[in-house]
Amino acid sequence: GIQLAPKEKLEIPLLFMPAEMKIYKAVVVIHVMRKNGENWPYEVSAESNTNLNRNVTVAENGETQGILWIYPINGTPEAPQQKSVVICCQARQRLEQRVELLLFGVIPGATALPDAENSAVVDTEESPNTPEVTDGSSATLEFLYELQYQSDEIRSQLESLVGMQLVEKEWDKESRIVTLIFNVVFAPSKPLRNEAAVVIQCTAGGLWRFPLVFIATEPEVDDVINIEAVGLNKESIVGFKLTSQTR
Repeated sequence: GIQLAPKEKLEIPLLFMPAEMKIYKAVVVIHVMRKNGENWPYEVSAESNTNLNRNVTVAENGETQGILWIYPINGTPEAPQQKSVVICCQARQRLEQRVELLLFGVIPGATALPDAENSAVVDTEESPNTPEVTDGSSATLEFLYELQYQSDEIRSQLESLVGMQLVEKEWDKESRIVTLIFNVVFAPSKPLRNEAAVVIQCTAGGLWRFPLVFIATEPEVDDVINIEAVGLNKESIVGFKLTSQTR
């Protein structure tokens, strides 16, 4: 019963209040008909495009009575912000640290997510060295995880210094808590402090975001340069070499 003037805009509000960490799907259908009740003089035949048949309503005489716009809605619940994980290493050293991330409210399901670009897929069927996460039934939990940066500048500083790999998964069916254990490698070349976030998405639904803080402290002193005076008001010279690690 909503009437629209030519070129007028219609805003359709959507409210999403997920009760569980699972995928929610819905469809918004907009049906448009002429205000005077007349049909469009266009007949939809059996040879017409399949999408056209689906997106129009046809009157008894074969003319187009209404036009449909169909918008699929996919809802993904996101867990509350988690506490930051601090990874600290001295500059010019290499740190290898195991990080445990707890995912609360995981619900096993067979619904799969579409492929995500720039994401690492944890497929238990293709990765025999990775333990499967099951709830005792045939449902297997799989995850997508990705390390995201706050800006391109931070990405350029951290991307070559940080490595992250999922090494173990544990599933507690009573508490519905999944523990993902990552092996994080941090090898800074100079002092810095930057933030990133690992975003985890379950194929059964749900998204978790864990902030990571990478801190590189001052490196050890390379050497001590001793200059011995040869006399008052006379110059003493000591030479030493500096090597750049980059071009």
